[in-house]
Amino acid sequence: MSSLVNVAIHSSQFPEKVRRDLLDSLRARAVNHKFHYDSVKQTQKWLALHQVHSPSRNDADCAATYDRAFEAATSRIDSKEVHLIGLGCGGGQKDTRLLRLLKERDKQVFYTPCDVSTAMVLTAREAALSVLPAEQCFPLVCDLPDVDDLPATFVTRNTQHATRLTSFFGMIPNFEPDKILPKLASLVSANDWLLFSANLAPGKDYDAGVEKILPQYDNSLTRDWLLAFLFDLGIEPGDGELRFAVEDVNELKRIEARFYFQHARAISVDNERFQFGVGESIRLFFSYRYMPELVKSHLERHGLRVLDQWITQSEEEGVFLCRRG
Repeated sequence: MSSLVNVAIHSSQFPEKVRRDLLDSLRARAVNHKFHYDSVKQTQKWLALHQVHSPSRNDADCAATYDRAFEAATSRIDSKEVHLIGLGCGGGQKDTRLLRLLKERDKQVFYTPCDVSTAMVLTAREAALSVLPAEQCFPLVCDLPDVDDLPATFVTRNTQHATRLTSFFGMIPNFEPDKILPKLASLVSANDWLLFSANLAPGKDYDAGVEKILPQYDNSLTRDWLLAFLFDLGIEPGDGELRFAVEDVNELKRIEARFYFQHARAISVDNERFQFGVGESIRLFFSYRYMPELVKSHLERHGLRVLDQWITQSEEEGVFLCRRG
């Protein structure tokens, strides 16, 4: 087996672009989520967090719900060639389960694990190689919101005639819906499919549901993961504290994590100095929580129709199969 791996890097993740995005994050006091996956260390912290707090890892019904969704979705695809595009592939475990089911249905399968983190892309690729050969896997590093030519980006000589199945698992909470949903819709032509998951607020009471799941965010592993970004820049643990809160954004609710400075601190990045005064804050993270009906209404605004959905017994996660409306 070759010790070399070809990984495509989109210009959205070229060093100069990443540098500009970092400076913009610090100027706006709102961190681009991609910087929490920027290093191998951060990736490992995220994977540890995911292992402990993700329902798909520690809730048997959640894993079974994904399996039911995968079985149903793959049974509806009648094309002989399928190109699975794993947007925000993470460790690739869910994508690999999809690939295996497609192979069992005698499909010619291709896979593009896509993430902002090279470490994640390589991890997903390694998982997928248990199902398909390396020459049918096309790892791609990109910053999804900054890719204007998304459909063309995923076309290769081998996949130009294949039906696209785009997966988007656990990602929708960390994007503004009106920015990310048009990107997803652009990948779904008349013969293509979208399979994605949304983190939900359980129960009928939206406010109470969001409060119930707050401990999944406000915990030591999440704090360790999010604060790694600030500490790597030179901010000290004693400079302030990380606080979680629920906020309303239009018709949606999201959980927000902000670091509040209790001591003044200045940091320098690329000869630009950033001064944080006492009482100032910087937003490190946000995560939208949806209700199933809100998922459908937001998708419909962008021409996507939910054909089927699978909701966990806890009502904290849902998987949705979509096509062009």
